[in-house]
Amino acid sequence: MSVNILAARSLPVETTVELNNGKQMPIVGLGTFRVTGGNNIYRCIEAALKTGYRLIDTAAVYNNEEDIGKALAELLPKFNLKREDIFITSKLSPSDLRHDKVEKAVMTSCTKLGTSYLDLYLIHWPGAAGVPGTDSINATLRSGVWAALTKLYQKNIVHAIGVSNYTVDHLKKLLSNDYGVKPAVNQVEIHPHYRQPELTAFCKEHNIYVQAYCSLGGSGQDALMKDPSVEAIARTLQRPAAQILLRWALQNNLLIIPKSLSPDRIRSNIELDFTIPEQEMKVLNNMSHQHKYAWDPLTIL
Repeated sequence: MSVNILAARSLPVETTVELNNGKQMPIVGLGTFRVTGGNNIYRCIEAALKTGYRLIDTAAVYNNEEDIGKALAELLPKFNLKREDIFITSKLSPSDLRHDKVEKAVMTSCTKLGTSYLDLYLIHWPGAAGVPGTDSINATLRSGVWAALTKLYQKNIVHAIGVSNYTVDHLKKLLSNDYGVKPAVNQVEIHPHYRQPELTAFCKEHNIYVQAYCSLGGSGQDALMKDPSVEAIARTLQRPAAQILLRWALQNNLLIIPKSLSPDRIRSNIELDFTIPEQEMKVLNNMSHQHKYAWDPLTIL
């Protein structure tokens, strides 16, 4: 793993990290969960590329890959960009958590996105659709899927592979038989209300980057953004609460994928060239209120 991603005080938009396979990945990306509709997708990606985002995060279950592909086909030339200038992440649907479904799922995502390869492909969820979380077959299915993904990685169809919503236990099982390819990224919910220190420490130990989602709290929920401590620090630093939460993540060496339907907020979410002082970081790192806003993978064996 590369050195501290915030060794410098400022955060250039183009800053990347080096994954454990040598590939470069932007530390800030555009999330697209629940962003649907051709016009919405186009407007968001246009604002993102104009501002300097170079990572687009999507998934099969988001049902927006095709609209993203259409938008990129039109917008990349507009901004004098080529496919290799951007980083596209997609994810395997829980309904496809079977080794014999992986290749078709990956190729379908590629087709919809209008690309011959994906920069990063993740197992979206540690459990298979329709299988009880307490059924140990989930671990067997994950292992088979990982084996299939390593073959696509070796063919360079996916340039890096990883996981999403994996706990320490899930990661230990994967690392016990990774078929020669370690996960490069684990995308999970992390924010001051749900910090997951054991998981982040484990990932650091095993050279796996943690990419945070729900950085601003749950969709349609403002409890984190309006937390009195967050609001107080935002006033002190004269920055929006969203920037405080995103900068907190970066200063904890987390990658981020904030989302918004507002071009102004998309721009604001990458204007992170400031530093949260140590005392304020201590406040955010030690919040007593803890709450998980998204689905809980602890229920999956």
